[in-house]
Amino acid sequence: MFPIFLKLEGRRCLVVGAGTIAEGKIRGLLDAGASVQVVAPEAVAQIQKLAFNGVLTWNPRRFELHDLDGKVLVITATSSAEVNAQVFRAARELNVLCNSVDDPENCDFYYGAVVNRGDLQIAISTNGQSPALAQRLRQELEEQFGPEYAEWVAELGDAREQLTAKKIAVEPRRKLLHELASREAFVNRNRSRAPREGGN
Repeated sequence: MFPIFLKLEGRRCLVVGAGTIAEGKIRGLLDAGASVQVVAPEAVAQIQKLAFNGVLTWNPRRFELHDLDGKVLVITATSSAEVNAQVFRAARELNVLCNSVDDPENCDFYYGAVVNRGDLQIAISTNGQSPALAQRLRQELEEQFGPEYAEWVAELGDAREQLTAKKIAVEPRRKLLHELASREAFVNRNRSRAPREGGN
């Protein structure tokens, strides 16, 4: 498997199915800034609401081949293996990446179990062999990497921009950025902030 983090801002994606499982996948696509089209004869209330508010497009019908036109990826979230296979085959012919939820045979890619801390994302994959293991590891990592990492990553990003603007030579800049991102720097940062956060 080739692990990547994909930019979907403004890009067109298709979701076939509109139940509770599809809703979770749709949320992820919307959070990434994708333009989402949903195709399904029926939809849960929340998806209907998103369509009514213009957040996504819902076509209340069955999947048709032209639904894939102009799409960069498609997710099938139906209970029908036949529909999954149909969408997967059509997507393959058009070089559109496809994920069929809980149907590894009809997937070009798998969803990882993800820990989100602001711009810090940690993704775990078992190549579809054991989603349960991926979920357990995610829970352990969520305990290890607390919410304070979101703020720290933002600070590191600001520091990187400032150092780049100062036109510092590549090697000294690289060394400094690694020092700023070290565990020791993180521990010292949290230690220095603890009294203020505690109200002292």
